[in-house]
Amino acid sequence: MRKALRWLLALTVLIGTLSTASAATAAEPGATDIKDRLLAIPGMSLVQEKPYPGYRYFVLNYTQPVDHRHPSKGTFQQRITVLHKDVSRPTVFYTSGYGVSTTPSRREPTQIVDGNQVSMEYRFFTPSRPDPADWSKLDVWQAASDQHRIFKALKTVYPENWISTGGSKGGMTATYYERFYPRDMDGVVAYVAPNDVVNNEDSAYDRFFATVGTKECRDRLNAVQREALVRREPLEKKYEAYAAAEGFTFDTIGSLDRAYEAVVLDYVWGFWQYSLLSDCDSIPANAATATDDEIWTSIDTISGFSFYTDQGLSPYTPYYYQAGTQLGAPTIHFPHIEKKYIRYGYQPPRNFVPRDISMKFQPFAMRDIDTWVKHNARHMLFVYGQNDPWGAEPFRLGKGAKDSYVFTAPGMNHGANVAGLVTDEKALATARILEWAGVSSSAVAQAKPLAKFDAKLDVRDVEREPALRP
Repeated sequence: MRKALRWLLALTVLIGTLSTASAATAAEPGATDIKDRLLAIPGMSLVQEKPYPGYRYFVLNYTQPVDHRHPSKGTFQQRITVLHKDVSRPTVFYTSGYGVSTTPSRREPTQIVDGNQVSMEYRFFTPSRPDPADWSKLDVWQAASDQHRIFKALKTVYPENWISTGGSKGGMTATYYERFYPRDMDGVVAYVAPNDVVNNEDSAYDRFFATVGTKECRDRLNAVQREALVRREPLEKKYEAYAAAEGFTFDTIGSLDRAYEAVVLDYVWGFWQYSLLSDCDSIPANAATATDDEIWTSIDTISGFSFYTDQGLSPYTPYYYQAGTQLGAPTIHFPHIEKKYIRYGYQPPRNFVPRDISMKFQPFAMRDIDTWVKHNARHMLFVYGQNDPWGAEPFRLGKGAKDSYVFTAPGMNHGANVAGLVTDEKALATARILEWAGVSSSAVAQAKPLAKFDAKLDVRDVEREPALRP
């Protein structure tokens, strides 16, 4: 009887051991090819796979509900990309807040933690747009819910720590995602993220433009901007010829004249957003004696005369819709230009969205985000550039914030990053990102990026959208 009992116990232990081993094998991340694991996720489909040394790179479509509150009311295909390194590494969740690039790239936090990267195309940017498009479903909560569903689906494949990130509108997006789904991410790195809490109060921008850079540089820029309006008639004739040659139209903004002024009024802002103080030498030193071509070329190089055409505005309709319904948009003044030369001033987002799309501003949307960040931020890092206009209204932290930081990179523009911070802040920011990513304590102590710099993969350029878009 004892022998039979011992045999039964031994058999039970053996079966349990085999079952445990079998379960461990089934759960082992490397048990199947990563592509198969990704495509096993319900709603996930492959667009293409591209090779890159040391990685697997996938362009995918993921089925999302148009309305997360009512999932039965239709779906759309949202484009994402996955830069796969290893399921045992941390994962960085990136979005620009606009479309997604299908060229392999690695954002700064991904290089710091030497991890995987999931990149999401923001809803309503083509091709990630429902058809027909119900624009009322384009808001910050719906977009955050897109990220939440993607995270839940991919967390089964990438079980280690996750950090969300993005620059400019992408930094805003990462912040909004954290506000609505604070339990998803282990950390947030938001670059140059504007925070327009009160849409009608924009004096911070006027103060910024009165002091940014040097007086000599400001004077040069202001003079060229003013001169472009003084010479409106001859330069608009040049604009007409340019538009005719390129087939540009102006139905959305209303007229070539409106478009011309919008481009010119973006000029100073655009310079500081994308250029450095050292670039001031490229600005005509004496606007009054500069030729029409020199004025045109300077404005076109920085602002872009093609942008406020129908063809230029169309890809950015989702941004302007959000700016006019929730995000807010800046309005600045031009004390260096006589009123007689300004016909329209900074035009509202409504002027840049086709009239058949209805818009209504929600003044409390950004105040809700701002209040939440001040009192609830946890493991959040905000990085701004000293000379970036969008940093004039930044996110700020209150007493309720924990292990969160706001840093400003000296002399930097809209491309500010951790690498551009002063030494102590750079070390602290890098260490916190590594800690949030859950890497080894020795790596955290060294406070250096874990992956070597790759000139092709590690994009360090400014996240450039046409001027006056974050």
